[in-house]
Amino acid sequence: MGIPVCLGVIGGSGVYQMEGAEFVRHHDLVTPFGSPSAPIVEARVQDRTLFFIPRHGLGHRFLPSEVPYRANIFALKMLGVTHVLAVSAVGIMQDSIRPGDMVIPDQIFDRTNGQRAATFFGKGVVGHVGFADPFCEEMRTLAIDAAVSCGARVYKGGTYIAMEGPAFSTRAESHFYRNTLAPSIIGMTAIPEAKLAREAELSYGLLATATDYDCWHATEEDVSVEAVLKVLKANGQMVQKIVKKVAELLPATSSTPSLSAAKYAIMTSKEIIPDKVKQDLSPLYGKYWS
Repeated sequence: MGIPVCLGVIGGSGVYQMEGAEFVRHHDLVTPFGSPSAPIVEARVQDRTLFFIPRHGLGHRFLPSEVPYRANIFALKMLGVTHVLAVSAVGIMQDSIRPGDMVIPDQIFDRTNGQRAATFFGKGVVGHVGFADPFCEEMRTLAIDAAVSCGARVYKGGTYIAMEGPAFSTRAESHFYRNTLAPSIIGMTAIPEAKLAREAELSYGLLATATDYDCWHATEEDVSVEAVLKVLKANGQMVQKIVKKVAELLPATSSTPSLSAAKYAIMTSKEIIPDKVKQDLSPLYGKYWS
């Protein structure tokens, strides 16, 4: 038997609410890692319950480096979420992708500066989860099927460059990434979000909205906030349709490996893990300590 499935949606730039969903209630949670970006909205879509949180807060007030990623992921876990569809605006790094396309990456290359809190482990508990394939294949497939079904132009696979920001790339950096890594897209939020989702045993996939050509393209304008917002506004309805379709396509139960990713991750003997740490992390790992 699989685990009952519950969907969480993390809205990125331009996606601050779930339009057309039946509002149920707000959840104003506090986690051991602080408060999430905003109160989490519980809603009903396609007769399924989902939980929605705007990554950058209401009114877009958190820089990519300031987003309370641990609190966001932990709060979704507290609410029983098993599968997360993260929405993100990204820059284009391949000629075959156009502004407005939906990209479902399968890899990440981390170029953040290491200052973001990127793990739930520490303070007396050591753990190492596998991260070779950072996006859950089940969630990726659902996102691809939903986007295709909704009539979007979809780019399947490719590497997401996670940069620190908040400034966009220099031209030298943009050409360096293209020449050395051949990525598909570039953004600022998939790290540490994907790492934390894996530690929290969530099936995590990314629906990336391609907005601009960064600054490498010889015949296109360099990226600007104005250009990004223009594409996001045009694509808003499509993103909402895809989210609703994912909710419709979700299975009732799942046994995807992401849901047990931490089963053998913790190396510290449970007898010596501080009681406070055990208590704080019980929503994540209590089943392994009982």
